Amino acid sequence: MLHLSAAVDQPSAYDAGSHVELARLAERGGLDFVTLGDTFGRPGPDALAVLSRVAPATGRIGLVPTVTTTHTEPFHVQAAVATLDWVSRGRAGWRIDVSTTEGEARLFGRRHAAPADELWREAGEVADVAARLWDSWEDDAEIRDVATGRFIDRDKLHYVDFTGAGFSVKGPSIVPRPPQGHPVRVVDATEGHARRTAARYADVALVRAASPAQAAAVRDELRSAAAEFGRDPRALRVLASLLVDLGDGEHAAEPGHGGGGPRQTAQGPLYRGGPVDLAELIATWHTDGIVDGFHLTPTEPRRDLERLVNGTVALLQHRGLFRTFYPGSTLREHLGLARPANQYAVTGGTS
Repeated sequence: MLHLSAAVDQPSAYDAGSHVELARLAERGGLDFVTLGDTFGRPGPDALAVLSRVAPATGRIGLVPTVTTTHTEPFHVQAAVATLDWVSRGRAGWRIDVSTTEGEARLFGRRHAAPADELWREAGEVADVAARLWDSWEDDAEIRDVATGRFIDRDKLHYVDFTGAGFSVKGPSIVPRPPQGHPVRVVDATEGHARRTAARYADVALVRAASPAQAAAVRDELRSAAAEFGRDPRALRVLASLLVDLGDGEHAAEPGHGGGGPRQTAQGPLYRGGPVDLAELIATWHTDGIVDGFHLTPTEPRRDLERLVNGTVALLQHRGLFRTFYPGSTLREHLGLARPANQYAVTGGTS
């Protein structure tokens, strides 16, 4: 199964309406999910809040905001992501990221910037405790019995009692278990510091690779590490991340693009050409088993996403390589991922 996703970042957009428009366009093409980036170092609306507004205006597409784990409270992060999963009826994801700059650290005034490897270890702990908190309510913990006045079965609420290197969380969560059990966790695993966290905790790993060989090498490394952590490596989806500039219409891709692979730039691998050659690149990398799919960032959001959906995606659908409808309703179903069992219900944890 080929997986396709797209970024809907618009640096100058401060209203949710333009993001709704792009998300609906991506949904029309059957894309698995859209992402919206966020950092502490740039002005603009909060990505998670924007996609919470997009949620009721869409019906099937997954919604994946960037949520930084550095300087933030893990308890609040997991509750916000769980809330997005409820608002979207099971379509939420969470792109995990860290904050490495001293300028961003000064915004909070709690601590100085730390090395990237330390921050990614902390991000892994946040991902771990988030899953525990999502499981701290069993699926049937809510009773809502008006006659007896009982709202919750307290025997089905669980303390997580987590202690990490920089924080501790008792729990349980204040939000019932999300519709997906665990909202989908996404990590950009291009840089080495992030790969261990991606292999252990991510459902989707993004890799900015300029060649099939580079993409395949990172995918093999991630899946091997996932197996060492006791995970089924086939449950980790690895997507190649490309910037796409489709402004050249139907002209052939520039040298170094097309089926031969994108061009490396300071911003990451860039494809510049037409929708037809982009479809060929995607088809070749996927059918050769290089990656499970692609995460595409349009250089001109409205123009390129429209050409992506109406051109590239339509061609892939015509060739039978990409779906023409959503077979399910949740992001996990789009990605072919099982809904996780509740770790406390399975182990008989106590509250």
